[in-house]
Amino acid sequence: MNSMLGVFFPSLKKRQSMEEMVHSIQNGDCHIRNDLIEQYKPFIKRSVSSVCKRYITDTDDEFSIGLIAFNDAIDRFSYDKGTALLAFADTMIKRRVIDHLRLQSRKNQELSIDFNASTEEGYAQSPLEAERSIEYHKEQLDTEQRREEIARFTRLLTSFGITFSQLVQASPKHSDARVNAISIAKIVANDPFMLDYLFQKKKLPLKRLEDKVNVSRKTIERNRIYIVAMVLILSGDYRFLNDYLKGVLKD
Repeated sequence: MNSMLGVFFPSLKKRQSMEEMVHSIQNGDCHIRNDLIEQYKPFIKRSVSSVCKRYITDTDDEFSIGLIAFNDAIDRFSYDKGTALLAFADTMIKRRVIDHLRLQSRKNQELSIDFNASTEEGYAQSPLEAERSIEYHKEQLDTEQRREEIARFTRLLTSFGITFSQLVQASPKHSDARVNAISIAKIVANDPFMLDYLFQKKKLPLKRLEDKVNVSRKTIERNRIYIVAMVLILSGDYRFLNDYLKGVLKD
């Protein structure tokens, strides 16, 4: 069956092979690490070039930054987070290169980057223009990552029988009710037993939860969808959605 899937879906076969390589690397196989990095140098160069908007060679400082970021991505990657390795690595590479360019811009007060896709000659930018270009690219990267994060969260919600529109409709209208629901979600997220129960049974452990909070079962059930969603955010790798929770708690 797996071999048949590999024939019709080559990318699946590649992903499985990469997953095995990353697993071996994270268990100390340095030789495979070097092979994987060498194999994906073109990918690293493309990621770096997309930020710098110019052709990147092995001797460029930005390429070295990209190599280090890709290596770190291998160590930090986990398939449990639901993100593909290359997407995870691409984000890390771009952020590291952006940070590097911003630092160089501030140190030298002069940075030349070709941001014109129609020419290879490039043009010199003032420090202010360079900083604005870097900020713009960072905003674009944030937008892409936010979109991917919401899509990933929506898929997880679906596995719990919840649609995004249902979540919007079920969100408490009053800020106090939202804060209370998030507080309940934190209790679930920080309790290994209740968190495991939620993921296994796809429902809240109401009996155990009643003993932990000072609200009625009726209140918990009324806010069930919102509480479940907040637990998923708190227990997952959702940078932007966690920022939303911080904003709710500040209001």
